[in-house]
Amino acid sequence: MSISFDTIPASIRKPGVYMEFNTSLAVRTLPTNKQSVCLIVPLGAGATVAANVPTPLNSAPEAKALFGGTVAEEMADAFITAYRYAALSAVGVVVEGDAEPDIKAALDATAMGGFTILVPAWYSRIALTALRTHIQTYTSSMEQQGIIGVAALTSTLSAATTLATSLNSGAISLAVLPGTASSARQVAAAYAAMIASEEDPARPLNTLVLTGIKVPPVTHRLGRTEQETALANGVTPLEVAAGDVIQIVRAVTTYTKSAAGATDVSLLDLTTIRTLYYVRMACRDRIRQRFPRSKLSKKTPEAVRGELLDVLLKLEELEIVEEVEANAAGLVVERSGQDANRLNSTIPVDVVNGLHVFAGRIDLLL
Repeated sequence: MSISFDTIPASIRKPGVYMEFNTSLAVRTLPTNKQSVCLIVPLGAGATVAANVPTPLNSAPEAKALFGGTVAEEMADAFITAYRYAALSAVGVVVEGDAEPDIKAALDATAMGGFTILVPAWYSRIALTALRTHIQTYTSSMEQQGIIGVAALTSTLSAATTLATSLNSGAISLAVLPGTASSARQVAAAYAAMIASEEDPARPLNTLVLTGIKVPPVTHRLGRTEQETALANGVTPLEVAAGDVIQIVRAVTTYTKSAAGATDVSLLDLTTIRTLYYVRMACRDRIRQRFPRSKLSKKTPEAVRGELLDVLLKLEELEIVEEVEANAAGLVVERSGQDANRLNSTIPVDVVNGLHVFAGRIDLLL
């Protein structure tokens, strides 16, 4: 008795052949991972949109017309110059004089917009702490959104490492490019654009070019030792590559320490949190597709486990996770001991790591 119907009652007496359509089994693929970016910008003179209203935009002139001033315009221009195909929006903040604005209301306004990347125009500890709090709230196990924050500094490596240490967030990536004539806002927007350009969450961003960002003088460029310092302290270094272009060395998050203060590399690479977000989305989508009105019988846990295993195997085919069969024993779906209507599950996820380092020994043979 495993067949259930949504629209055909069991109490029918009139003879006939009754057929309903079941679409819950139709989707067998993984969800797409299209990125959607929102800039948090000041409202300037002549703005035509109200504060705290996320608004889609398609060009730098449109950004200026909507939000006034020059900040939205320059960030939109930097983003679109680097990558023009991602969905881009912005939300305006009222700024009183030279005071540091409170961006909480603007961030809250983005909460239901489905944005995956947030890029504020301010990179103080206050502003980015507000961003961190927002991300922690809306990526939690209750809200379950997949959001990362992007920021940049163009001053010094020391300032960047100090800021990264204060944030210590596995969902915020801070880029540094000392000495560039481009503003930090432009660098952050271009960096966010390149993150958005890569929909495969496990694929590293190494060598992607931030088109349009100005090359810093030689005396300001980060050397090898400084780049290692940046990466060890949760900062993404940008470098000048052949052809005088700016490219990503390795995209990392600002998370370097556990809650106990121990060095922790679990969320070092930006690909890790992006992969976890995507795996969560894929698993949630499958369960919601297959079991929207299911009863919880003794057969249900194994059916749910089967669907989760199928998702993980498909993720393995795309090289987003690995060792699924080896870790299959850890995929457990069981009834809750406290809630008769609930299933609990553990889902082992061995993320595919990026190939960042190759070491070889050249043996001289005479």
